[in-house]
Amino acid sequence: QVQLVESGGGLVQAGGSLRLSCAASGLPLSMYAMGWFRQAPGKERECVAAASKSGSSTYYADSVKGRFTISRNNAKNTVYLQMNSLKPEDTAVYYCAGRFVGSDSRYYTDEGTYAYWGQGTQVTVSS
Repeated sequence: QVQLVESGGGLVQAGGSLRLSCAASGLPLSMYAMGWFRQAPGKERECVAAASKSGSSTYYADSVKGRFTISRNNAKNTVYLQMNSLKPEDTAVYYCAGRFVGSDSRYYTDEGTYAYWGQGTQVTVSS
């Protein structure tokens, strides 16, 4: 069965960097669009980054554009989220999500379109 496991979260000071990893198993990652979502206290879950199955097409929320980078290594069945210049408002639980797309080369930002989710990893940015 498909399983996604996030890692790399933790406590970091504002301005610092963190890299999240999402290890996928039970699926050919090359056929899945992937996304990173986050949910901050008292706020709705939002898509912060998404990538097409090859990683050639990506999306970033305005709030993280220029600071976050989504990348993937399909051979390693791993997706990454590099987070630089972190801000306190980036504090949230970050989730990795996957959507089977087959030959569809688009990325997706609607959480409702993703069938597979990781357990989440906490990122806390101190001021």
